[in-house]
Amino acid sequence: MKIKIALISVLSFLIASPANSGMFDDFMEKVSPTLKGGDTTEKVLSLADTISGLKEALSVGTGNAVGLLSKEDGYFGNELTKILMPEKIQNVADMLRKVGMGSQVDTFELTMNRAAEQAAPKAKEFFVDAIKEMTFDDAKKILNGADTEATDYLKAKTSEKIYAAFKPTVSSSLDQVGATKAYKDMMASFANLPFMSAQSLDLDHYVTDKALGGLFLRVGEEEAKIRSEPTARVTGLLEKVFGK
Repeated sequence: MKIKIALISVLSFLIASPANSGMFDDFMEKVSPTLKGGDTTEKVLSLADTISGLKEALSVGTGNAVGLLSKEDGYFGNELTKILMPEKIQNVADMLRKVGMGSQVDTFELTMNRAAEQAAPKAKEFFVDAIKEMTFDDAKKILNGADTEATDYLKAKTSEKIYAAFKPTVSSSLDQVGATKAYKDMMASFANLPFMSAQSLDLDHYVTDKALGGLFLRVGEEEAKIRSEPTARVTGLLEKVFGK
């Protein structure tokens, strides 16, 4: 009876899943069991395994992403996540470089990234909560969805909470690592130049927003690895669910 229930559940996924579902195509092939001579002891990849594997994949992927970004140069050392000069004050950076004050610009950019790196660990607890709260419908949508469905799920569930947690940490970190001072020094140098003016900037919001964007970019990269790279499936359950 249990085998029949498992098979019915699996078949519902097979019917609903598009042929190009990406992340779980290989898994979908594996869930069709071959029962020989009524042997009910043969292993079947159950729905429970599938959801557990999905949750484990998200736990591994988010843990890797947070770990990478929390290191020194986690943001700054990657061109895709590096927090650059705000467009609002790009004219300030350009002018200061022209007059030989580029070091002030470089210091400001570096310290913005250092503040983001200090804030990154705050995301972990919100990812853990979102993964624990995943429902059957959430799992089914991710299984049958686009390549970034798991990352999109986490983004929808956690973005506002992580932003709220990041912002005060970023604000404090900006002071600690000298970004606030670097910003003020840079703007003061610019203001001393004749005929120069610049737009105001909410520095805390800018760095927090960019830190959040870089975080989910990294989560998406880790998700893609687990889908496509066997070496990224670091547990037996991940290999069972996602392996070829």
